Amino acid sequence: MALIGTEVLPFKASAFHNGKFIEVSEADFKGKWSVVCFYPADFTFVCPTELEDLQNQYATLKELGVEVYSVSTDSHFVHKAWHDSSEAIGKVTYIMIGDPSHTISRNFDVLIEAEGVANRATFVIDPDGVIQTVEITADGIGRDASVLVDKIKAAQYVRNHPGEVCPAKWKEGSETLKPSLDLVGKI
Repeated sequence: MALIGTEVLPFKASAFHNGKFIEVSEADFKGKWSVVCFYPADFTFVCPTELEDLQNQYATLKELGVEVYSVSTDSHFVHKAWHDSSEAIGKVTYIMIGDPSHTISRNFDVLIEAEGVANRATFVIDPDGVIQTVEITADGIGRDASVLVDKIKAAQYVRNHPGEVCPAKWKEGSETLKPSLDLVGKI
């Protein structure tokens, strides 16, 4: 998987968003920061806890100029049914993309071919449509959206401050590093 630093490949898909069906493509990722959150399937166990946690961070992400897209290989119709029947998913106000053709999951190299579902994976995409971070976990391990917020803040800082990098556990307002010969062997 060598997707870091690459542009998102073309796709078109149907999605469920705030009570409506909409069309989404890679062009929607341009001009703003985006999070694409893949998960295995609707009507499952870990997935609704993750999507609800992501919704709990959605206002913070929006303040950072980030749009969120969840993706599974279910259809947009299944997303609507899940939204209508699950207390946790009923809270979701970000875009839920259906990928029954597996095009998007293949484009992001997260499709488990034998099962026809996506890995549990999160991508942060910059305003140029370029992938900046990738996180993939085993199916039984849920993600923490508060960690995602910190990663986005670091990615935005690095983009806005060429020549600086964010060290481990960096938090907004903390010191950064300026890589140089003077730092070699001193950290």
